[in-house]
Amino acid sequence: MPSDKRFIIAPIALISAIVLLLVVGFAWAAGWIGGRRINGGDVIAALDYNGGKHPGYRRAHAKGLCLRGTFDANGAGAALSSAQALARGRYPVIGRFSIAGGNPLATDGRNVFHSMALILKTPDGQQWRMAMDHTPIFPVADVASFIALQRATRPAPGTGKPDPAVMKLFLAAHPEVKAFQDYMAKAVLPDSFANATYYSINAFRFTGRDGTSLVRWQFVPEAPLAGLDKKALDRLPRDWLFREMEARTAKRPSRWHLRLVVANPGDVTDKATVAWTGTHRTIDAGTLTVAAVEPEEAGACRDLNFDPTILPAGIGLSDDPLLPARSKTYSSSFTRRAGEGPGPSAIGKDLHGETVR
Repeated sequence: MPSDKRFIIAPIALISAIVLLLVVGFAWAAGWIGGRRINGGDVIAALDYNGGKHPGYRRAHAKGLCLRGTFDANGAGAALSSAQALARGRYPVIGRFSIAGGNPLATDGRNVFHSMALILKTPDGQQWRMAMDHTPIFPVADVASFIALQRATRPAPGTGKPDPAVMKLFLAAHPEVKAFQDYMAKAVLPDSFANATYYSINAFRFTGRDGTSLVRWQFVPEAPLAGLDKKALDRLPRDWLFREMEARTAKRPSRWHLRLVVANPGDVTDKATVAWTGTHRTIDAGTLTVAAVEPEEAGACRDLNFDPTILPAGIGLSDDPLLPARSKTYSSSFTRRAGEGPGPSAIGKDLHGETVR
């Protein structure tokens, strides 16, 4: 073989081998080969690998603020679900605002998920637990890809950013992640927890008067959406979003409307990476009012697990594989955190307890 052809083939062979190793690794982690199945500890290990270990904190969405409020159901949701939480009435809510990432001391000036988690309790002793993001889609569709994402996006020493070569290979194998990155680059980044719409991400199975439907839900704010300047995020005070929500709530409550969106025939229900487009049957099922927020280390949400698979009768899981994976991960994170003891305040303090301004 001529030498010039060898020089061309060698790099191609090397790249192909690397891609093959990545594919095999993903398949092995997913349990497609070798009989291995992912557990919650695998996801926690990947999160620790990406963001470092922070004992006493949640492994994902480590930085948070507790909330208290009520949900006033108007009864319209009963057409889709027999869940008590959707029958007309007022129900207490405990929850949490947070931002994505495993570092509890990270700055709020990042173009990442803003999240709201809720536990809605009803007089019949049932609970509806929700863990939602401000984006209608998720970057990956399965747990193996989520683990691979954490490993590929680990900040490199010196730059604080992912290794470009690793990311290039990862994105080539995961075009859905590239699509999510493109979405985040263009979408408005809310300048408050109070004016973001929060999405269930996954689909759920509702059973009610109208039969069985696959549903995604969203909490739509009454406050008008305003965005942060993405070009100036690095100049934002570290705890901007949390301080803003504390100040806002001290003046007045914040409200969202729960909208239940019913899948159309042909809608993808087993991949959180795929948005539902077009016109859908949508029911406004009631109003969430957040009347108080409190620091997590002393708040009611600190020791709660916002597992989105804990659902009331009348609401069940869909065929989305992320749901059981999320449950295992939340459980593993909760167990480890409980054994470590609570971490100190992540808002307004540094690791030494000094005030951050």
